[in-house]
Amino acid sequence: MRKPKMLFVYNPKAGKAQIRNHLLDIINIFTVGGYEVTAYPTQAAGEAVDIVRDREAVYDMVVCSGGDGTLDEVVTGMLKGEKQVPIGYIPAGSTNDFANSIKLPKSMKKAAEVIINGTLFPCDVGAFNDDNFVYIAAFGLFTDVSYETRQEMKNLLGHTAYILEGVKSISAIKPFHFKVEHDGETIEDDFIFGMVTNSDSVGGFKKITGKDVSLNDGVFEVTLIRMPKNPIELSLIAAALMNRDMNTEYMYCFKSAEITFESDREVAWTLDGEFGGNHTKVTIKNCEKAMKIIVPGEK
Repeated sequence: MRKPKMLFVYNPKAGKAQIRNHLLDIINIFTVGGYEVTAYPTQAAGEAVDIVRDREAVYDMVVCSGGDGTLDEVVTGMLKGEKQVPIGYIPAGSTNDFANSIKLPKSMKKAAEVIINGTLFPCDVGAFNDDNFVYIAAFGLFTDVSYETRQEMKNLLGHTAYILEGVKSISAIKPFHFKVEHDGETIEDDFIFGMVTNSDSVGGFKKITGKDVSLNDGVFEVTLIRMPKNPIELSLIAAALMNRDMNTEYMYCFKSAEITFESDREVAWTLDGEFGGNHTKVTIKNCEKAMKIIVPGEK
């Protein structure tokens, strides 16, 4: 009888490079679970997209280990490929927002056991112009932190590094003027930050994307923070974020399946913590239940 085949793609440098201490145990769990495993350590950013897109049709499952960026690459490669198969995820990054949202264990070996014993969860995925993202597309204040922070600092300080790097740049806030269209409504304003999310955790902070968040309801949670007029408003915005009070007079908060952003100058975006390019126009669509990922639960 043919054994099911698994492609295991992992980032050997993610987090504190902890995969090196668990790799043999993880592969053993997969093997005992009945899989024939092909392991591939990535060597450069973006490589996982090509590996997964061009994989042989014989693979019955693709598993990845790394940070949210690694998962993003694997999902993008999966959607660009011809055959859609289940995805398993062993989080090994410094923040792991999406892993927290789907309640994956922090232990790498326990996460590997979830892949063998868990259940399939059909999850929404974002289409961002011609690209994809798993759980967040964002612009503005702090969004450049994740890809400008040195990997060594991420490893040492975890998501605290993101905050420290952000504080250094807060004195030079530059607003972005956007026309935002969704569900027949148009918003035009100056913003310091915006995020389109499918997660209940961002930057390690839980419950910052809104209430009643579902990862497979076909809509995103959208938060747009207006440019404060004075330091008092900036303080009130900061307090609202810390208190998870996302419905204030300084923010637009809504749910939508499709949103278009237009600006008069190029704006840098981040997708799942990685640089998503500079754009003057962005259309974001919810691809409902486009990804099948394994989460804790009984078969």
